[in-house]
Amino acid sequence: MARKIAFIGAGSLDFTRELVRDILTFPALSDCEIALMDIDPERLKYAKAAVEKIITAGKYPAKVSATEDRVQALSGADGVLITILQGGVNVWRHDIEIPAKYGVDICVGDTRGPSGIFRFLRTAPVMLSIIRDIEKVCPDAIVLNYTNPMAMLCGYLQRQTKVSVTGLCHSVQGTAELLAGFLDADMKDIKYTCAGINHQAFFLKFENKGVDALPELRRRVLEDPKVYNEEPVRSEMFLNLGYYPSESSGHNSEYNPWFRKRPGLIEKYCTHGTGWNPGVHRYILDEYLERETTWKEEFESTLEEEEDLSRGNEYASNIFNAVFGDNTEFEFNCNIRNFGLIDNLPEGACVEVPALAGEDGIHPFSVGNIPDNLAILVGVSSRCEELVIDAAITGDAWKVFQAVLFDPLTSAVLSMDETRQMVQEMLDKNSEFLSYFNSLEIMC
Repeated sequence: MARKIAFIGAGSLDFTRELVRDILTFPALSDCEIALMDIDPERLKYAKAAVEKIITAGKYPAKVSATEDRVQALSGADGVLITILQGGVNVWRHDIEIPAKYGVDICVGDTRGPSGIFRFLRTAPVMLSIIRDIEKVCPDAIVLNYTNPMAMLCGYLQRQTKVSVTGLCHSVQGTAELLAGFLDADMKDIKYTCAGINHQAFFLKFENKGVDALPELRRRVLEDPKVYNEEPVRSEMFLNLGYYPSESSGHNSEYNPWFRKRPGLIEKYCTHGTGWNPGVHRYILDEYLERETTWKEEFESTLEEEEDLSRGNEYASNIFNAVFGDNTEFEFNCNIRNFGLIDNLPEGACVEVPALAGEDGIHPFSVGNIPDNLAILVGVSSRCEELVIDAAITGDAWKVFQAVLFDPLTSAVLSMDETRQMVQEMLDKNSEFLSYFNSLEIMC
């Protein structure tokens, strides 16, 4: 029986194309129905054209449909992929510009801190409505979320549904490949354990041919300027904390108090790195804004190119194949609630840990305690995320303020009163998306 895989937010064109390409490389999924859904009809049209091109190039027996009707796309689905952006790029701009006015300098702003928190608050109701539709028309589906902020959205949904929903991020496997490159090693010889929370996980073990490679990695970071300079923030964190973080320097600079609280520190650590995201102000937003007027022309040109059908490194296709394809088991890192998985992080919080996908579903592995110093850093972020999830469930603006108040970067820059003013301004700016709150006034 052919399987059905629904894409909610198929207008994320490049990503939709990559995920479909990967899925169809598995013989057990090559005849599946790809159901594309997006609220933007123009992007939906291009997504369908891209998928049709892949099907034709690979001579796959798959079928593709496109609709603006979410229930229609989800009905009978075996797998669901969620890749949405609620509010659009221009709303995201406010998430960054308002904190900047108060002195909180943001690089990306999609995961945590004041910018990530408000992105979550806008997105949470939409995500929950998607899950409620899934509960009605495909309750047994495997739901894989790629939408940020990953930990808050997954934790929010997992508290409120029995649907199998987990979050996926490419930072873990991407960093593993980066470190293998630093060590001149082949990925087939690498074994690792990475755990923490999304975008703030750490490589607790990293072995090359069965030998601990962290000492050699430390030597290369210390002695090779090319290695250090590719990821200045991550290099500093590795040298001072003892473990290499899973997300880029730009992202990591936002999640702690050490690198962005003064212009001189931003210049030293967040401007000149040679990696993909060194940490400059509103780095990703500017890329999105630049493409707002060029995306159509760029995408149309790719439709004329020869299609590359080789499988990429995203987890989703392997997970679907493991659960309802040929059942080849697959190990990966997932985002799931912490019940006996990381002993010294908050119980019930969304953590990122190794997992195994197979015929009987997705099963995370326990890693016990993470090192105490990492538990302090990650624990603060995790508790802030849990507080924001509570805020979204209860409609309590005061809890939003409290979460931002303890955000490491914000608290390194602002006073309590300044933080309150900033949060109130962000609440007011996002009022059209926050009608589910009891009040948008911060009541102490």
